[in-house]
Amino acid sequence: MSTTRTALVIGGGIAGPVVATALRKAGIEARVFEAYPGPSYGIGSGLALAPNGIAALDIIGAGDPVRAIALPVTKMNLAVGDKVLALPGLSDVPPLQLVDRSELHQALHRHAIAAGVPFEYDKRLVDVQEDASGVTARFADGSTATADVLVGADGIRSAVRTLIDPNAPGPDYTGMLGFGAITECDAEMAPDTMTFAFGKRAYYLYWPVGNGRVAWGANLPHKQYLSLTAARAVPNARWLEILRETYREDTPGGELARRTTEEELEVVGALHIMPPVPHWHRGRMVLVGDAVHAPSNSSGQGASLAIESAVQLARCLRDLPAAEAFACYERLRRARVEGIAARAAKINHSKTPGPVGRKMMQLLMPLMAKTVMKPEKSMGPEQRYRIDWDAPADRDLAAA
Repeated sequence: MSTTRTALVIGGGIAGPVVATALRKAGIEARVFEAYPGPSYGIGSGLALAPNGIAALDIIGAGDPVRAIALPVTKMNLAVGDKVLALPGLSDVPPLQLVDRSELHQALHRHAIAAGVPFEYDKRLVDVQEDASGVTARFADGSTATADVLVGADGIRSAVRTLIDPNAPGPDYTGMLGFGAITECDAEMAPDTMTFAFGKRAYYLYWPVGNGRVAWGANLPHKQYLSLTAARAVPNARWLEILRETYREDTPGGELARRTTEEELEVVGALHIMPPVPHWHRGRMVLVGDAVHAPSNSSGQGASLAIESAVQLARCLRDLPAAEAFACYERLRRARVEGIAARAAKINHSKTPGPVGRKMMQLLMPLMAKTVMKPEKSMGPEQRYRIDWDAPADRDLAAA
């Protein structure tokens, strides 16, 4: 039986509002504390929510608000040079939902507020103290807050992760910077289709959004690590020069880069992947979302996994005392998220194949379609995953 009545959630991005809303649904009073001075709108570019992530949002009633701002993608292509291959998919699952990250933040924030979740801003966590009666968070402005448990949903540079384990690994740089934009493009494109393109010098992806406009994202190889702040300190005009040179020989990559304006370009900065985190929880503290598992963007599952973990954590805290709930949550989640991260890491290595590797990919594409690209094996377990909210969490623990 649960003994948790109150929770502090550190971080108001994606996982934070979801876990707070799910905790409220579980009968636990949750409050969100965000370091930014307001909801973190305008951070990042577009992202894909997989069917499993949308299904987890449906549990807390946020699925339809997110679908309302998303673009469904029913088909996917792989392009290497002038060769385009239709990728096989799963016919019995809903489509991917493409959404702007800032719009997703807003939708989840609004939904959490409507569910009764209070948010406090300008609350940068600096320390935590625990005792037999609860956990107290101390913030940079001198204020404090106390509850039964504290959930670290504070992203890839998590302060809570370091408080749980000062020796915890930080994120690894993939060697690529991320960029995104929605711009006008004359190239003919199939509707509802996302194309993963291996350009001559770099990988990119694109999909039509209607009215002659196309959304695209670039993974630019870059030896020097640049944080979001550092990357955005470089003028957009300079980044566009680099992107136009990088993709100039690609179709439609060259046109997409040339058409993109400084105002349209969204600079994401370094792309990361989290190595396995040894300790997901300690005492009354636990991690969720990118703070504990952040597969590279190649997975297509980062946000969906964060949402899943947020809902599963709330379910475990609903049914079990905190220490048992944290252990149950980790057992239910670790193998799944680390397996997906490992798959994404392999994809990262293929994004800069070089001239010889690129030629080999072109030659092998028909064979890959028949052998390697087996969606039932690679995507089936990922996208069909569903959380049984109504079932006791310890039932799943026994089966894990």
